[in-house]
Amino acid sequence: MKIAMIGHKRIPSRSGGIEVVVEELSKRMAEKGHAVVVYNRYCGEERLKEYEGAKIVEVRTFKKQSLNAMVYSFFATLRCVFRRYDVVHYHAEGPCVMIPLAKLFGKKVVATIHGLDWQRNKWGGFASKYIMFGEKMAAKHADKVIVLSQNVKNYFKETYGCEAVFIPNGINPVTREEPELIKTKFGLDKDGYILFLARITSEKGLDYLIEAYKALDTDKKLVVAGSIEPKTDYIKSVLEKAAGCENIIFTDFVSGKTLSELFSNCYVYVLPSDIEGMPMSLLEAVGYDARVIVSDIPENIDCLEGYGNSFEHGNAESLKKALEFCLAHSELKDCDFKQDCSPEKVQQKRAELMEKYDWNNITDQTLELYKSLKNN
Repeated sequence: MKIAMIGHKRIPSRSGGIEVVVEELSKRMAEKGHAVVVYNRYCGEERLKEYEGAKIVEVRTFKKQSLNAMVYSFFATLRCVFRRYDVVHYHAEGPCVMIPLAKLFGKKVVATIHGLDWQRNKWGGFASKYIMFGEKMAAKHADKVIVLSQNVKNYFKETYGCEAVFIPNGINPVTREEPELIKTKFGLDKDGYILFLARITSEKGLDYLIEAYKALDTDKKLVVAGSIEPKTDYIKSVLEKAAGCENIIFTDFVSGKTLSELFSNCYVYVLPSDIEGMPMSLLEAVGYDARVIVSDIPENIDCLEGYGNSFEHGNAESLKKALEFCLAHSELKDCDFKQDCSPEKVQQKRAELMEKYDWNNITDQTLELYKSLKNN
């Protein structure tokens, strides 16, 4: 098949979960012999023509965040409609505004909703309405809508009468790393820190985590791995909240071996988010066999299916208690607060998650969805 991917920033990149999804799908589809064209945003970076078998088309756009996505998705779609594709696959709600244009030219369209983006606090009034309009265009005009959680699947059914298809994100098999770079750069040892690794935005709940951490009696450090540029009001507020606590370490954006070492050696990975689609960093933590503590929002709980511990979202005291339990029971891997699961059961659950979220299986599910459209 001939397949187009639109909606991410660029690949290869770890700037967000969408970029990881597009990269993992496109390279596997290309390996299976499909002709995959990925429409990257181009803002002055090094130009690419190909990546892991997928062809790259660079779409020039603005560096200004407020205009970037809108301009990119319009021109990517415009370039796409004059080429012969069996499927055009849009990622994220905002770019889905352009789906009617693709349909006007007779394209088969799949849209993956990575989360209800209009709920995120970082968007202003116009941006939120634009994103909601993209959501509506996906529900009304895409041939198939993919969602990443049962909660969002129910939302599309109740809101639009749209029967979305659940196809999750995936996990890659990984090799655990010894703490070498992180020891040199940040003074971190194995099991010596609590890890937060995500975008530093208000919906990720880092402020709750800092509040809970500062109330703990522990010598373990809190490592915050995420870009601190540009300095948004929220980033400024968490930096101020962490000021004076030398055991809170901001690494800024990390990737490659440093990222792998952080996951491999953390005592526990914490995701205290209020809003999620399907968190890639959480799946990666499971892939690295890390302890995990997550907020009890449906997207996190559904993703883990009983693996790991949870706390009441938005509640710093509840998070503090979850951390205290974890710190007091180093002999336990990932058991609930009743301590009624054995290490064997934990590993069995992890194995089930690794199979369910295997990228090769997810790629096959996506291709089957494409084929069902091509045959109609």
